[in-house]
Amino acid sequence: MKNFFDTSVLVAAFVEDHPHHERSFSVFAKSSPGNGCCAAHTLAEFYSALTRLPGKHRASGDQVVLMLEGIEERLEIVPLNLRDYRAVILESAKAGITGGTIYDMLLARCALNAHATTVYTWNLSHFQRLGAEIADRVRTP
Repeated sequence: MKNFFDTSVLVAAFVEDHPHHERSFSVFAKSSPGNGCCAAHTLAEFYSALTRLPGKHRASGDQVVLMLEGIEERLEIVPLNLRDYRAVILESAKAGITGGTIYDMLLARCALNAHATTVYTWNLSHFQRLGAEIADRVRTP
């Protein structure tokens, strides 16, 4: 059994007063590279999210780099190659998918490539609209 982590879960796991912190941190803390993974792109999304949080919640770049090291220790990082990008773009075009949903499609491809049995996210509707192959795996922590 392998768990794929969406950025929304990782952000909640690292922001202590996030409403979903406890549940997100609990599932993240049980992870190792053998049973947990995230997309390589998620590292950039995580950095972006934490360095633009409002007020006291905003983290510095150096703080986020330390958090990313923790993520890299616990999760397998799943990259995509050019063939994957092309396939996702072609599939999206055929399915009439437009706009930012392409990014969810890319994350879904990472989850499938990693043979993830569960996709943890707090954005259920983003992944459930991507078809049964991925929607059947989507859960909140």
